[in-house]
Parts: sequence; structure tokens; C-alpha cells
Amino acid sequence: MSAIWTTSRFDIDLGRPQVMGIVNLTPDSFSDGGQFGSVAAALQHCEQLLRDGANVLDIGGESTRPGSPAVPLEEELARVLPVLREALKLGVPVSVDTYKPEVMQAALDLGVDIINDIWALRRGEALQVVAAHPRCGVCLMHMHRDPQTMQVAPMAGDVVRPVMDFLRERGQALKARGVSADRIVVDPGIGFGKTVAQNFSLLARQRELLELGYPLLAGWSRKSSLGAVTGREQARERVSASVAAAVLAVERGAAVVRVHDVRETVDALKVLSALG
Repeated sequence: MSAIWTTSRFDIDLGRPQVMGIVNLTPDSFSDGGQFGSVAAALQHCEQLLRDGANVLDIGGESTRPGSPAVPLEEELARVLPVLREALKLGVPVSVDTYKPEVMQAALDLGVDIINDIWALRRGEALQVVAAHPRCGVCLMHMHRDPQTMQVAPMAGDVVRPVMDFLRERGQALKARGVSADRIVVDPGIGFGKTVAQNFSLLARQRELLELGYPLLAGWSRKSSLGAVTGREQARERVSASVAAAVLAVERGAAVVRVHDVRETVDALKVLSALG
């Protein structure tokens, strides 16, 4: 498994955990919707995440919470492109969280480093857009069904092997088009069509996912499964649980953690690192 994540402008060192700070440009995100709607507010948030210790910025213009409606293409472009254009000046890797190939292409044309796709490049020409780029990074996520229905009828039974089989197939689809393995990171998709017990089984057995040979991204931040086990109904009340999940994920081999609460996560990972 490569210790480097090759991306458009940066070779990201995965020898130490990378903290990906979430920047939601959506009015309806489950956790922080509407807070960063203007370009200025979004850029201030990006800068604060970097001061807090974020290694990567992940910028998205469409909520993927369960039941969320799709955002029209032109609206998503209008949300994300001005922020991406400015964020690219901050000197850190920038990821765009989108499944639309047109948004991917526009972002890559600006110089974006990473495509983070909940659909794992299964929509339209997304696979071709990433494969045509000489070196952008990509994160392939497992999702059962779609955001509108994934929690209405979640997966049944043991999910670890089906998730692995899916991610293996998507990685192979990219490599068949000439994309090198060191550009690929995979995400088991915590909360995307899984029950609470299934999500925690993916954490408990996370090291099995490393058998795929790709670095792993873990996205537990403020998820409803954490609320289910803590009794914290509001997403913003799940900071401590999110940090605990991030530390456990890194301890079990995750190379990247995607989080809202960067400062707290960075501090906790420093404690983990001190163990040697």
C-alpha cells in the first residue's frame, strides 16, 4: 500500500494521519447547513480549519444526508466554484465533494487536487473525467442505494465483505483505465445505507478493509450512529463521540479522517501519536 496519496498538486504523506476538514456550502447539511453560504464566510471557515490543523480541505455544495434532494447542476457549480477558486490559493490540498462529472471537470480545470465521490464514479462520465486527468487523487466511497432511499431500506446482514467487494471493483475499474493505485483512497461509507450495528462492525473489523491495498478514509464525524449510542440527538452535540471514532479509526489503520471538528481531532491524534 502506498504511503503517498498522489493528487493534482501534492503528494500527500500518509505515513501520518491526515485530517480532512469539511466545508459544507449547503443550506441543508445535517450538521452545519447554511453556516457558510457566502464565499467570504466559506473562506473564513477554510482558514480557521487550517489554523486548527487541517491537512486537506473538502468542499461540497450538495448535502448527502439521508433523504436529501438532489441539487441542480448549475446551482452546485455556482456554490462551489467561487470557493474552490479561492481555497486553491491557501497552499493545501483541496478536495471537491461531488458526484456530478460536470462539477468534477470544472473543479479539475481550476486545479483541484482530489475528487471525493459518494457514488464512486458511477454517474455519467465521472470515471472518464478522473481517468483522463494525469494525476488527480480520488476517494471512492461505498453507498447502498442513494441518499433519498439508503436509510429507508439499508443493507442486510454482514456488510464488511460486500463493501470490500464493491470497493475492489471500483478500484479495478479505475486501474483498468490507467489510473495508478497511488491516486486512489477508499471510504466504506459510514451511514450510507447501513444500520447502526453495521456501521460499528465496519469500525470493529476495519483492518480487513486494508486488505484491498488502498489507503482508507474514515468519515464518522457527527454521524447519527454516534447519536444512537450516546443519546445525543443534535449533530453538534456529537463532538466527543466523533473524536473518539476518529481516533479508533486511525488506530485501526485509517490514513485519512474527514471531520467537522478539526482542532479537537488534531489534539486527540497527537495524544495517540505520543504512544509511539
